[in-house]
Amino acid sequence: MYSVLGKCFCRKNAVRALSTGEISTALRPFYFTVHPDLFGQYPTQRTVNENSLKQLSSIIENLQQQRPIRPTTLPFYLRSKNEKELRAGKFTLVQIQLKEKDLRQTILSILKTCDLPTTFVDQIEEQKPPDSTNYKSKYWQRRGAGEDIDFSELEDDPIYASILMKRKINSEPDTFKAYLDKHINEVHVKLEACRPMREEVQKLEKILCSELGLKNIIWDCGWNITHYRGCLLAFKALAEHHPEPMEVLKNRTLVFANDTGISLEGNVMLNSGEVRHNWLDLIKNIQKYDLVLFRLPAFEKAVSQVLLDIKVGRRKFMPKVMASQYERQLRQLTTTLSDYRGRRNYPKVWPADLSTYEIVIEAEAGPLMLSPTGQFIVPSSCPSFLLVNFITDNLEEATKRLHHYNK
Repeated sequence: MYSVLGKCFCRKNAVRALSTGEISTALRPFYFTVHPDLFGQYPTQRTVNENSLKQLSSIIENLQQQRPIRPTTLPFYLRSKNEKELRAGKFTLVQIQLKEKDLRQTILSILKTCDLPTTFVDQIEEQKPPDSTNYKSKYWQRRGAGEDIDFSELEDDPIYASILMKRKINSEPDTFKAYLDKHINEVHVKLEACRPMREEVQKLEKILCSELGLKNIIWDCGWNITHYRGCLLAFKALAEHHPEPMEVLKNRTLVFANDTGISLEGNVMLNSGEVRHNWLDLIKNIQKYDLVLFRLPAFEKAVSQVLLDIKVGRRKFMPKVMASQYERQLRQLTTTLSDYRGRRNYPKVWPADLSTYEIVIEAEAGPLMLSPTGQFIVPSSCPSFLLVNFITDNLEEATKRLHHYNK
């Protein structure tokens, strides 16, 4: 037992373990570049990538389970980004050296070797190793024969601190009511302190809605009410200086958010962090964005037709997306699926039409998912063969969920 404890407390290079989902998302650009199905006409490159992917999968599994790995070099063929070279069958051969004991560093090494973005991995916080001088409390250091131990620093010791923390957690009632009882007074104090601010915000909202004929004004941003008040004052000043362009806002909902544009619901979205000049540019071009909204049903129908009349839906709580961005996503997916149908047919296990199923295009990049209600949720950048394989693998489960949801 003591040897196990020793290993636990002496470990200095602990980092936060990556989840399976994070690993999959981080390596998705790599998989899209080296997937064997992309090399169907080139058996040599296909075989090399298949074998290397199998070895890589085993190595990642060992790293997840903190097993030692031998330094290995895996060859991969990368598709060229140049169309001419791609048609000529020219590929780039890279040798990925895997010698890191840390899974995070291994993934970074793979992406950097293939000249792929590491943004997702960089955003995942890495736990820094504790400072060895601070980690060892003076309480646990032997001071010399006959010297008294200083118990005043006992609270800073990691072992004793963990014991205290466990006792504190156990003593605190872990219920929502207990949390409310503990913080209710603090909430009342803060609520009363910002009462004048809230009253001013409500007054500004009424003035703007009345003068501009707005349906509603929504604050959909993480900043506090002080920032919201600043946005309302800035927009009021903008409307006073440029009254004519503001006429297009009648019967519309104005939303202060993290993006600027027109949402799929037709709401006018203004980035709360942008300057007023950018807001004015959007308002002057609202009619152009309305044309985009008018075209969206046609693009959704195009996706439906190329995918055997599948329904194109939108989730109730899907991530915020601008109309112009959604149009690009629909175009991208339609082109990808059209190219697929030009080369081959859909799997024979598929029904004659998919009109009973529903697909949701949510983002440019992200995971393929099956919603609890049986919807296929796909990113617009997903390669056609991956989407077809995903639908094939999940068709039966989607049918079950649809029947359960529609009961």
